[in-house]
Amino acid sequence: MNLEFRKSEFDSADQSNQKPNSLSVQSDGVLAETPDNPLEFAPGEFVVYPAHGVGQILAIEVQTIAGACLEFFVIYFVKSKMSLRVPTQKASRVGMRKLSSSATIERARLVLSETPRRARTNWSQLARDFETKIKSGDIIAIAEATRDLCRRSANSEQSYSERQLYTAALDRLAAEVAMVEGITEDKVALQLEGLLLSRVR
Repeated sequence: MNLEFRKSEFDSADQSNQKPNSLSVQSDGVLAETPDNPLEFAPGEFVVYPAHGVGQILAIEVQTIAGACLEFFVIYFVKSKMSLRVPTQKASRVGMRKLSSSATIERARLVLSETPRRARTNWSQLARDFETKIKSGDIIAIAEATRDLCRRSANSEQSYSERQLYTAALDRLAAEVAMVEGITEDKVALQLEGLLLSRVR
């Protein structure tokens, strides 16, 4: 997906550089001062949410639930066209994080060029391990899953579930790299597959 299209869709909400501990709108429409945001995420910022990948914080809202005021990050994911509300106090526990640094992206690329791990276990257990890595939110773990799934693809007839996992891992990895480097996901995916295939050969 084209990066500029994604950003224009995200930015349609007219996000500003407001601080996360500024005024927020409660569910009853009343302005209220929000608590400090310990992770320092701000509206308009792109983040990684482990279960869904790269999304953008559209707002920080305060809602009254069962008589208690709770603060939420409102995160939008373009690919799945879904919004998610994450309690700010639980964000670190669920693994929400900022985009990786350029140095970490390079580490992920190096992982792709390494010799794939040859696991001695059945496919059912392997599939669970791959899925756990993909949903971990850890870009290095995702790169490892992408690398190892590519080896299976090149050396054996790949099943439907293997293809699905490989595509999910590559998409998750390419989405973050594209956002960090400011290029399209399609271009990144081609680059990453080039690294993978050159090693497999």
